[in-house]
Amino acid sequence: MPDQNNATEQDILFMQEALQLAEQGAALGEVPVGAVLVQEGEIIGRGFNCPISLNDPSAHAEVQAIRDAATQLKNYRLPQTTLYVTLEPCHMCAGLIVHARIAKVVFAASEPRAGAVESRGCFFSQSFLNHRVVVEGGVLARESAQMLRAFFRARR
Repeated sequence: MPDQNNATEQDILFMQEALQLAEQGAALGEVPVGAVLVQEGEIIGRGFNCPISLNDPSAHAEVQAIRDAATQLKNYRLPQTTLYVTLEPCHMCAGLIVHARIAKVVFAASEPRAGAVESRGCFFSQSFLNHRVVVEGGVLARESAQMLRAFFRARR
């Protein structure tokens, strides 16, 4: 996976926005993960983890951002979009990304326990999928990992 050195200025700006959303989630006691969905250089969806506050196990940051964008655009398909997320997506979110027809995922930190992009499988490269997703990892990974470590350290 490419690292931050290969990231564009736009990648860094959108990931910084996702990190700010992650901070909002952390302030509510949620695991700090944030996501933004971008189309033609504009943010069309925002989200942060909120399964605890919403009593919804599916309320991951990616899901929230995708739901926001789909509602805004009044369309369940979101082609030609890029999802920026502060943590490698899980299998549930990876499936949603494919169903929504998102073109690209840019993530910050790897998720060694449940990451479905590179850590615990390469979901997007499965031959049975009817949609291909371009993936880039490592954009602001250090910042995201530090936020996650601080959050979990404070909870112990």
